[in-house]
Amino acid sequence: MHVVSSSAYQWRTLFSGIVILFGLYLTSLYNYILFHSLAELFSIVVACAVFFIAWNSKEFVKNNYILFLGIAYLFIGVLDGVHMLSYKGMGVFQGYGESNLSTQLWIAARYTESITLLIAPFFIARKLRVQQLFYTYLFLTVSLLAVIFYWNIFPVCFVEGAGLTPFKKVSEYVISLILLASLYLLFQRRNKFDPFVVKALCASIVLTIGAELAFTFYISVYGFSNLVGHIFKIVSFYLIYRALIYTGLTKPYSLMFKELSEKEKQYRQTFETNQAIKLIIDPTCGAIVEANKAACDFYGYSKKELTLLKISEINVLSTDVVGEEMNLA
Repeated sequence: MHVVSSSAYQWRTLFSGIVILFGLYLTSLYNYILFHSLAELFSIVVACAVFFIAWNSKEFVKNNYILFLGIAYLFIGVLDGVHMLSYKGMGVFQGYGESNLSTQLWIAARYTESITLLIAPFFIARKLRVQQLFYTYLFLTVSLLAVIFYWNIFPVCFVEGAGLTPFKKVSEYVISLILLASLYLLFQRRNKFDPFVVKALCASIVLTIGAELAFTFYISVYGFSNLVGHIFKIVSFYLIYRALIYTGLTKPYSLMFKELSEKEKQYRQTFETNQAIKLIIDPTCGAIVEANKAACDFYGYSKKELTLLKISEINVLSTDVVGEEMNLA
């Protein structure tokens, strides 16, 4: 069987990513609406996938950061979906001023995303009321859509011929500051995650900040800064995919059972350094499965030698010897 090395896989992934991004760039030259739809559709698919994998693993994952993000990104994906449909030239929402409408929805989605990333680290080890969180985001999403579509009281973000409004530009900087704070909080709690997951999430947040800054410059929804911002968003969501979906499906132990692994290490350390004699015995055949240092010193065997023996083959201590502890596996 042919095995692909890790470095070869990384280079292949990088090359494929560059080819795809270049293809998207060429698509933007041919039809910018098509490019925008593909970019947003990718992020929507990732957001929904993050929700499904987090939701279906909620019984196993004690780190509620993953579940918090999963629920939130479902509704962020909904806002991005409406943003995609409202984009100038799509023709779905007539009479709303497409450039302003799509920009309003973009700001609403990014505020939701940034505040989510800021709050989520506080729930890593805290109890999370899943249904309450789900309905909170549902209410928030419906409210934002009502403010934009029904009441029409969301601040204007784009004026045709003039470009971005001060509210929109200031919002992008505020969102970037919120994302910086979320990056700091995540880094503080990095020991709660697999190292790869932390790196991918941090890189995703940094790219999201880059996207927000790029979106402070454009004067046309088809402009170059808009293109750069969407490219950054694509890569950002891909990193979320790698961190939470790829790792969750291909390396579930490192993502879902990291805390269990740490507890196992703590138990093993306690077992090995305990001064009492400890043996783990297979009850079906009496074989010695594990022995600590105290047992090896007492019986005069190495650990490897002891695990080749049965309990009946060694001298068993009398019941009046203090400190011996027999553990049945």
